[in-house]
Amino acid sequence: MILSACGGQSAKPSAAPAAAPGKDAGQPAASAPKELKTAQDVGLYEGADRNERLVEAAKKEGKVTVYTSMAAEDMQVLADMFEKKYGIKVTVYRASSEDVLQRVVQESKAKRYDADIVETNGPEMEAVYRENLLQEVKSPNLKDLIPEAILPHKQWVATRLNIFVQNYNTSKVKKEELPKTWEDLLDPKWKGRLGIEGADQDWYAAVVKDLGEEKGTKLFKDIAAKNGLSVRKGHTLLAQLVASGEVPMALTVYNYKAQQLKTQGAPVDWFAVEPAYARPNGVGLLKNSTRPNAAVLFYDFMITDAQQKLLEKEFVPTSKLIKTPLTDLKMKFIDPGITLDEKSKWDKLYEEMLKTK
Repeated sequence: MILSACGGQSAKPSAAPAAAPGKDAGQPAASAPKELKTAQDVGLYEGADRNERLVEAAKKEGKVTVYTSMAAEDMQVLADMFEKKYGIKVTVYRASSEDVLQRVVQESKAKRYDADIVETNGPEMEAVYRENLLQEVKSPNLKDLIPEAILPHKQWVATRLNIFVQNYNTSKVKKEELPKTWEDLLDPKWKGRLGIEGADQDWYAAVVKDLGEEKGTKLFKDIAAKNGLSVRKGHTLLAQLVASGEVPMALTVYNYKAQQLKTQGAPVDWFAVEPAYARPNGVGLLKNSTRPNAAVLFYDFMITDAQQKLLEKEFVPTSKLIKTPLTDLKMKFIDPGITLDEKSKWDKLYEEMLKTK
């Protein structure tokens, strides 16, 4: 069930069997497995029977609640897969990454623990971690992910990558026109033809730092002043405007959305002024989850079974076991902490650039 933006009980372990009467009556009974009550207990458990215990306890919990910024239709596909495999109901609250973060933090302060799992953009995942709301999961499946997917603090893990690409309408822009460098966008032919998403400060910071901060900020201000930038809110909207032709070329569209529209027959294509920049999206176990077994089982699902399905939906999974169309793309990872540690700086610089006339 998907809930849009607006607003269990752990299973009791079975008792240890009583000692049988007779010659073994004086023998001490075999000790029961350690009871895993909390998210910490479940997240850190590494016993050989881990998966068996997870599945059994998760089925008793009966449901898991996921807060996500993934498109509702895409998350519903994954929820249906999980429910079909385990018979465990998935309730989804879907909102923007900013709203997901706000809701998780506010509910925690109110000691309301509806959510078990959070799945959203890297910067917001990092913010949830810094609010001390996550619990590390020692999953044996982490070994199958690319090294960059595992953060040093291990409180959340990257499951998919949003790769920023340049998206263009093939009826409005010819392939031979496409820029090979950012400097190419100073050409007057791009006047009135460029769009950009209004909250991509982390992308901007990464690009500008690679160009050299002084040079990079001047370059993008010059592009905005000479040719203009149509600023839009939301990457999906921006991609749709490219498809409609209202925005001939967008500078910051997620690759998966551009590819989805292309696959659906829209007159669009995409490319990257290399290196492309990847923003990790991740999943984390909330430390106050009231259904920790179902939550950890869903966490494991997101880094195993869901990885192939993510690829089928044109996402870029972080599994080393899956080859993607972007495997050979020259790419850099955006530090998810960049908009937290230097937020005011890059908010200001990005806004200044967007407003340059």
